[in-house]
Amino acid sequence: MKKMIQSPDVNSFTAISLFLLLLVPGCSSQDPGLKDIFKDYFQIGTALNPKQVLGYDTLALSFTIKHFNSITSENHMKYERIHPKPNVYDFQNADNLVAFGEQHGMSIFGHVLVWHSQTPAWVYQDSLGNPLTREALLARMKDHIFNVVGRYKGKVDGWDVVNEAIDDNGQMRKTKYYEIIGEDYVQKAFEFAHEADPDAKLYLNDYNNEVPVKREGVIKLLKKLQEQGVRVDGVGLQGHYMLGFPTLADIDSSIRIYSDMGFKIIITELDVDVLPSIWEQAYADIAMTAEYTEKMNPYKNGLPDSILVQLNTRYEDLFRTFVKYKDVIDRVTFWGLHDGYSWKNNWPIFGRTNYPLLFDTKYKPKPAYYSVINTVKN
Repeated sequence: MKKMIQSPDVNSFTAISLFLLLLVPGCSSQDPGLKDIFKDYFQIGTALNPKQVLGYDTLALSFTIKHFNSITSENHMKYERIHPKPNVYDFQNADNLVAFGEQHGMSIFGHVLVWHSQTPAWVYQDSLGNPLTREALLARMKDHIFNVVGRYKGKVDGWDVVNEAIDDNGQMRKTKYYEIIGEDYVQKAFEFAHEADPDAKLYLNDYNNEVPVKREGVIKLLKKLQEQGVRVDGVGLQGHYMLGFPTLADIDSSIRIYSDMGFKIIITELDVDVLPSIWEQAYADIAMTAEYTEKMNPYKNGLPDSILVQLNTRYEDLFRTFVKYKDVIDRVTFWGLHDGYSWKNNWPIFGRTNYPLLFDTKYKPKPAYYSVINTVKN
C-alpha cells in the first residue's frame, strides 16, 4: 500500500495573498508587471520554492501575483522530493504550489517526470540492490508517472516529461533509464504521461539544445518520436544562458527549426550567468561542480558597469528574439524570483554571488528589467 503524505489545509492561501497585496511595501510600484507587458505575446512564468509559496518570504507571493501568470515547482515535483522512498509519496509542497496557482488563475507546470539527476538510486534497483530488469523499471516509471500526473490531472497544465535526454555530443545520454530500458524509455515516458492526463501539454526539455551538435541529436530524437506517433507538444529550451553563449543566431535558428517541425517552444528555466565559467560553454548538469576560488567570484559587492551593460544587452536581445517568435513561443519562465534565489549562486561553484535575473535581492527591478519591457513598449 502506498503511503501518501498529505498537505495541510490550503484554504488560507487566498487570505494570505490578499493580505500581502494590501500591506507589503512596494507592491503598488508603478513598474508594470511582466505578465501584463507580455500578455499579447506569451505567458511569463517563474519557479517557486515551498517557503515562498507558504509566505515565509513576505514579499514573494505578492511579487509573484504581480509579475507572473504561470508557475513551476523549482524542486518539489522532482523524483527525490515527491517520491523519496519506495511506495512513499510526499505531495505536501506540490499540493501547496498547485493550490496557490489555482487560486490566482495561473497556469501550472510540472518539473520533472523522468530525469537522470535528482532521482534516488533505489529507483533503478530491486529490494536486494540489484539492477532492475527493463520490464521492472518500465513498470516503476509508469507507476511514478501515473501517481504524480494522475494526482494533478486537470490542474497541472503541462509537464516536462523527459529532461536532458541528449548528451552534449548529440548522442543519447547514457542514463540508467537508457542503459536498463533502452532508447525507447523516452517514448514510453511520453506515452505514460499522455495516458495519465490526455489534456496536459507534454514537453521534451533540455539545456544547450540550441547548440548545433546537440540540436541535431534532439532533432533526431524528435523525428523518431513523430514517426512512432508519440505525442510531444513542445520543446523546452531551458535557457540557462551566459553573456555570450549560445549565440543569438543559434537561439533564433533553433526556435525556427523546432517550430517548423510542428512543436511549440517554451523557454523553461531562463537566467543569464554573468560570472566566469569553468567551461567554454553553458551547462546545466548539476553533477558537474568545481571548487571555490576568489578569482571565480569577482562581483561580491555588485556588478561593474561594463558587465551590467552586457547583461542588459543580452536580455534585450533575447526578448527581441522571443517577441519575434511570439506565434510559436507559449511561455517564458524565469528560474527564480530574484538574484538571491538563483541556483547560479551555488552552482557549479558553491558560495558565489551571481546576478542572473531581472530583479535584485530586494525585489527591485534591475536595468535589465526595463530593457526587457522596452522590447514591446517601444
